Amino acid sequence: MSDDGDPFLDVEDVHTYYGESHILQGVDLTVEEGEIVALIGRNGVGKTTTLRSILQLTPPREGTVRFRGEDVTGLSAHEVARKGIGWVPEDRRMFGYLTVEENLRVSVPPDGDFAAERDYVFELFPDLERFRDKEARNLSGGQQQMLAISRGMVGDNDLLLVDEPSEGLAPMIVETVVDALRTASADTTMVLVEQNFPLAMDLADRFYLLDHGTVVESGDTEGVTADDERIKRYLSA
Repeated sequence: MSDDGDPFLDVEDVHTYYGESHILQGVDLTVEEGEIVALIGRNGVGKTTTLRSILQLTPPREGTVRFRGEDVTGLSAHEVARKGIGWVPEDRRMFGYLTVEENLRVSVPPDGDFAAERDYVFELFPDLERFRDKEARNLSGGQQQMLAISRGMVGDNDLLLVDEPSEGLAPMIVETVVDALRTASADTTMVLVEQNFPLAMDLADRFYLLDHGTVVESGDTEGVTADDERIKRYLSA
């Protein structure tokens, strides 16, 4: 909770469109400081759009997004990011011709302690330290995902929006990425979009299940499996 009792992040009755397509149709969710909250559901139900709406990359036409009690709806994505919300997009979006270390450097605010942030990341991801002088475009998919997550983590962010961190990764690499997210969650609140249902339930404290742009189920993740009837009918094709 923030000082005045508001949730850390509060998304209230958010309606978001792409052109004339009504994607989010009244999404409500809250996130408390220190939590990992997972957004789950089939492809195309609005999970990534929810992240984009929080960050105002795709601003809602109706509804409110509050971060630490402050209404950020309608601000530019740049202004929202400056308030401490980081974004790890599904397509990773790094600077391909910059080295690992240079990618990290440009993600640390000018007044930040780059050396401390870099060393923290290298401790989490020893692979990145090994390849610190390698251009990002020449990294493996798993290493690129580690770098994308690291860039979100070093930006002095208190809330991290993470989109499909396990997408396209080998199981062993997924394990490394999950361990790093779990470690990072000690310092950073997270909202996570993840298609891998068991992984999402393992990593997150709570979940919101979306279908056709609305939240249809929510609750604690403990003991929840894909066989639960309330979950199964929304996840099966």
